[in-house]
Amino acid sequence: MSDNKTRRAPQDASRIAMGENYEVSYWTDRFGVSRDRLQQAVDAVGNGAEAVEKYLKR
Repeated sequence: MSDNKTRRAPQDASRIAMGENYEVSYWTDRFGVSRDRLQQAVDAVGNGAEAVEKYLKR
């Protein structure tokens, strides 16, 4: 089954796919950060959603 790009939430909510605009939009809205800040967090701790959330809250 192919990935439906019109979905608002990510297919795998445990990972952040920075290459998918709809996922980036979901995560930036959820965490209240810019795309650049989200990318910094992913670069620092990887693409695990829990790790990124902890990083952004520190």
